[in-house]
Amino acid sequence: MAGIVHRPGGGEHIGGGPSRVTIKATSVDTGGSLYLGEAVIAPGFPGPPPHTHDKVHDLFYVLEGTLTMLLDGETVEMEPGSFACVQPGTVHTFRNRTDAPVRFLNFNTPGGWENYMRDLDDLRSKGTPTQEEVGRIASRYGFKVVK
Repeated sequence: MAGIVHRPGGGEHIGGGPSRVTIKATSVDTGGSLYLGEAVIAPGFPGPPPHTHDKVHDLFYVLEGTLTMLLDGETVEMEPGSFACVQPGTVHTFRNRTDAPVRFLNFNTPGGWENYMRDLDDLRSKGTPTQEEVGRIASRYGFKVVK
């Protein structure tokens, strides 16, 4: 395939309800170079635990709302138009501590993060997963929780 186009709302939908991800580009689409997802997180969404990635650069671009990021010990309030690039090995997390949804683009390079999102969605479709179950999936993708 020479390219992909997703119209507004197009892409692979992961999750449902007030917090969800629409996968826009996968490692298959980009020759392994990146993953792109459009995320919407609900008001009060606690986000993942503080963590690092072995090889992934984790990039965030806020479209709507205010995304609170913890980046290497510093809390940053990211408003629309804000961008963050988290390098491998850097402790980080994000959350929505406002009363409005937050919409942002999440890029990861190299690609492959879409597989984590799919595996996590599959686990959640079977009920509320334990932190241990989520941790097992995350560890397959170089996601390490920092305690």
